[in-house]
Amino acid sequence: MTQFPPFLEETDDTRDAIMRATYVALCEHGYNELTIQRIGDEFSKSKSLLYHHYDSKDDLLLDFLSFMLDQLEGQIPTYRAGGADDHIAEIVEQTFDLGVAEMGTDFTRALVELRAQAAHDEGYREHFTRSDQFVRKHVAHTIRSGIEQGVFRDVDPQETAALFQLVFVGTMTQRVTSDDDILEDGRSAFERYIRECLLEAE
Repeated sequence: MTQFPPFLEETDDTRDAIMRATYVALCEHGYNELTIQRIGDEFSKSKSLLYHHYDSKDDLLLDFLSFMLDQLEGQIPTYRAGGADDHIAEIVEQTFDLGVAEMGTDFTRALVELRAQAAHDEGYREHFTRSDQFVRKHVAHTIRSGIEQGVFRDVDPQETAALFQLVFVGTMTQRVTSDDDILEDGRSAFERYIRECLLEAE
């Protein structure tokens, strides 16, 4: 059974319904086997709407990725309720649990497949560049706030955010492309880095 993120609940809005159908079909078939016809099979409205709005599956998928990023930008966790250190802990938790929790392994696998298209497709490259920059900007902002709060050492926020970004992408890729069970060891090492290099000594 497909697991849906909160922002993909069923609605009467046509674009939302297209995005939901795309999510279901992508999780079930993956990138290579995905077609607009298969997305249409999951679409609650007339299939002709899909062909009216999109020329190809890649046009639809790029719109889907843009939609997902817009939702992420609006719903990414904030640290208003706690300190920056608590927020960093939450980011680490989500990084290493991605693919086993809310969205499931199927979507994580599909996302890695879509990211691979960026190696030779400018549209996908532009999307994932924007996505990476957003995540890195958010983490850098959190690091700066933690330094101001006195909970983080005086590290370089941009460099630290770049490390977080690489860990995020690497963890996601490793989870769905290899049976080599190294994620727990990687998580332990990354958490040790946070304790010893990022958190201010008490």
